[in-house]
Amino acid sequence: MSHALPDRLAVTRDEFASTPDGERVDRYQLTNRRGMRVAILTHGARIQALDVPDKNGRLADVVLGFDRVDDYLQPGASYFGATIGRYGNRIAGGAFELGDRRHQLSTNEGANTLHGGERGFDRHVWAAAPIDEGDAVGVELTLFSPDGDMGFPGNLAVTLRYTLDNANNLRLHYSAVADAETVINLTNHAFFNLAGAGSGTIQDQIAMIHANHVTAVDEALIPTGELTPVADSALDFTRPKPFGRDLDDPALAGIGGYDHNWVLASAGDPNRLAVRVVDPASGRALEMYSTEPGVQVYTSNGLDGSMTGKRGAVYDRYAAFTLEAQHFPDGPNQPAFPGTQLAAGEKYTQTTVYRFLPA
Repeated sequence: MSHALPDRLAVTRDEFASTPDGERVDRYQLTNRRGMRVAILTHGARIQALDVPDKNGRLADVVLGFDRVDDYLQPGASYFGATIGRYGNRIAGGAFELGDRRHQLSTNEGANTLHGGERGFDRHVWAAAPIDEGDAVGVELTLFSPDGDMGFPGNLAVTLRYTLDNANNLRLHYSAVADAETVINLTNHAFFNLAGAGSGTIQDQIAMIHANHVTAVDEALIPTGELTPVADSALDFTRPKPFGRDLDDPALAGIGGYDHNWVLASAGDPNRLAVRVVDPASGRALEMYSTEPGVQVYTSNGLDGSMTGKRGAVYDRYAAFTLEAQHFPDGPNQPAFPGTQLAAGEKYTQTTVYRFLPA
């Protein structure tokens, strides 16, 4: 069935739902002249849907998600499409030191802190307003994180701007400022399947990651501080290969797939390609560009078919991949890693672009 394409960029807002506490959750929908549509929820500042044309112009929603806010509150679902903070990925022992003070955080993965703690940014309703830049439309979301939130020091004001243009670039620009020294590492946790969410596994989708090293981790996925070369290993995506080719490799046995931080050769240059993933069947491709030094690629090893998503789709193992542009896991405890400290009054910024082809 053919669909008439919009004649211009547009941003609309509607009421999506309310949280169990009665907070209103809005949905902002961004559309462009090529038919691409992005739905952003104020709950978690998350990508709820992302319709992208294939090589024949047919649209499919390529991110996993849910039709109801309550579904995002079930165990294991809160990160879907969400903005992650204050600190994406893991912090060993749920603690770090700044100066002569030790800060104990909320621990939510055994003794460690994952994605900001028990109630990270993914579980908050953000304030929002539409954006129209002429050549792009979007939504600006803001959140205030008070001093001591999940144990993190300093009052922190965060802004995230999602914008979409007619070249199918979805741009995420983050900024933040605190009134006391703190640490910060923001990212997005969209689960992508370029064939369409709920349409099977991503094992045949072909990935290329411009990275020669990963951060080595222990059995709890906490970095050891070493950088491991990927050459001649299952972690080598310097030449394009299907996600599924090496999933049976003994090196991945402990976690059942990929859940690693690649040290990007693009080195924070947002004009250099960091990652490219292609679905041969549909012809859809996703490219990532970022100011961040790393990317966590996770092949949804923990999904087990117990979650039912949008339109009744069942989300099983390997149903999606993530491209979480980030500073490195456990950065506050690893002095050799790129710094994640934010001084009082200093401005944090990060930009990541997801470009969808064919445009």
